[in-house]
Amino acid sequence: MIEATSAGAILFRDTRGRREYLLLKSRPGDWEFPKGGVEGDEELQQTAIREVKEEAGIEDFRLLDGFREEYDYVFEAGGDTIHKTVHLFVAKSFEASAELSEEHRDMQWRDYEQAVNTITQDGPRDILEEADEFIDENYGK
Repeated sequence: MIEATSAGAILFRDTRGRREYLLLKSRPGDWEFPKGGVEGDEELQQTAIREVKEEAGIEDFRLLDGFREEYDYVFEAGGDTIHKTVHLFVAKSFEASAELSEEHRDMQWRDYEQAVNTITQDGPRDILEEADEFIDENYGK
């Protein structure tokens, strides 16, 4: 079993009094948050920041202190069994628009209800619920 570590961010923006989350549609068709593998001796936060820039084309954002959750899953690739752990942070975007990278098919900003109903995997969906509560408690409704 090969251990792999990824990091990413649940990115949100406030638009006209509504909070919206950025979802990216991966090649197989799952909706997910910007995330990717840790490179070299990067810290998890550095990976999350780089992936938001690369996958969403957003530069003006910041990770919010005090939130980091993880989920994991196992999959097969090239004859290997890979156990991947994904660490998710919460980030606030100060840019309204995002740009699609080559890695994804589609991207959308969705409000909480839409986002929860769109995410296919249990792990990130559960973490989104925690993140939404965390933002409410620490950064106001």
